[in-house]
Amino acid sequence: MAKGGRKPTPADQEAAEAIALQGLTFLAEDATRMLRFLKLTGLEPGEVRARAGTVELSLAVLEHLAGDESLLLVFAASRGVAPESVSRAVALLDGARS
Repeated sequence: MAKGGRKPTPADQEAAEAIALQGLTFLAEDATRMLRFLKLTGLEPGEVRARAGTVELSLAVLEHLAGDESLLLVFAASRGVAPESVSRAVALLDGARS
């Protein structure tokens, strides 16, 4: 993903989207995690399915993970990604939305 002051590339965008998709998969793998995500975001399961792949849902997933350090660490360890990659993905996708 983009580092320093350089402009994000399509590859950076794809990497951020991939982390978000991994996050959504991680949440969906455990009913308790998914139910908590749905409750806190106010989303319904059908909305999640319909919005999968959108920047808005990607941001919701990543912000949910970033907002709970223990959940973030479990996610990062289970997917072999650096925990800080989630916050970088949030920044990149939030910038793409603007």
